[in-house]
Amino acid sequence: MLNDRPSGMHDVTGAVPLRERLVAFVRERWELVALVVCAVAPLVVPALGGALGGQVTTLFIYCILALGLNVMVGYTGLVHLGIAAFFGIGAYVFAILTVPMYPFQMRFVTAAAVSVLATAAIGLALGAPTLRLRGDYLAIVTLGFGEVVKVTLRNLEQITGGMKGLNPVPPPGKGVVIGGTDLGLAFAIDPRWFYYLALAALAVVVVAMRRLEQSRLGRAWVAVREDELAASAMGISATRVKLSAFAMSSAVAGLAGCLYAASLSTTADPNAYDFNRSIMVLCAVILGGLGSIPGTLLGVALLVGFDTVLAPWADAAIQQWNINPSGSSLLSFSGWRLAIFGLALVLVMRYRPEGLVPSRRMAAELHKEHP
Repeated sequence: MLNDRPSGMHDVTGAVPLRERLVAFVRERWELVALVVCAVAPLVVPALGGALGGQVTTLFIYCILALGLNVMVGYTGLVHLGIAAFFGIGAYVFAILTVPMYPFQMRFVTAAAVSVLATAAIGLALGAPTLRLRGDYLAIVTLGFGEVVKVTLRNLEQITGGMKGLNPVPPPGKGVVIGGTDLGLAFAIDPRWFYYLALAALAVVVVAMRRLEQSRLGRAWVAVREDELAASAMGISATRVKLSAFAMSSAVAGLAGCLYAASLSTTADPNAYDFNRSIMVLCAVILGGLGSIPGTLLGVALLVGFDTVLAPWADAAIQQWNINPSGSSLLSFSGWRLAIFGLALVLVMRYRPEGLVPSRRMAAELHKEHP
């Protein structure tokens, strides 16, 4: 009788730690929960089978691009203002390998792999001569590289198509038939196919970044960011660490460029990969939290989602309600988006400089508790 316990006591005492573990998992890994929700969303939201699905797909692609930039800016502490250039290089290399006007016409996976490797090699070529630069000097070099790439893409008309870009970029799975389903046709007529492809690519990048964050290389990135001299004294090769950051950041940006070109069926014109695009992605990383994967995803969702999903919807609503019959930019929601971006960044930098969802290390650095 002394060993008897009230019925259900074991369940209650055992359920509390389990509940706490689930809450802690959702709090620390909520980006994985968000990816699962996004995977289920097309089954319950019919609008994702139309234009909204294409807009959300673009959002996923920008999340991948921002995660690539986060390697440089968040983990390694190197200011990078030319990430859009690698975004564009990935898109154009992928298009050259797939469009009918060139003899290569590779499959999607092969062309994407070659484009990612080529973009990583170009990132190494940029990083090698800039290893001694930090801060403003590195920012100027990457900014200049971005402008050089944009002008080069515009002037090499015989290769890049100039301002017209390269098109048509074939959809993934063109010519592949599985179970009676033509994958190329399915990607062309149903946005949900590309929605899931972009979501799967984003999930792979998120998992890879999590593993890198906890690996020896990820800790070396953070060590170089905190104190390059001390890291070198501990046996860490700052040269190799920086070059690996350049290569990894460029490769992830190149992957985003491949998906972008395939989703649009064109590379678009070179102005799509200008300095404004780099700044927008950088602002998303800063807004969400430097070095934070969930923060980066949240920053992209707020800024890019605002620009590609909310702003067009608001403009359409204004036209539908006949609020702005003259078409004045003062009454256009999109006309104020840059001012809203700036105001949001000012408020975040003033009241939460570590970002909305900062990494633990960054939050501890900016909010040290004094006894």
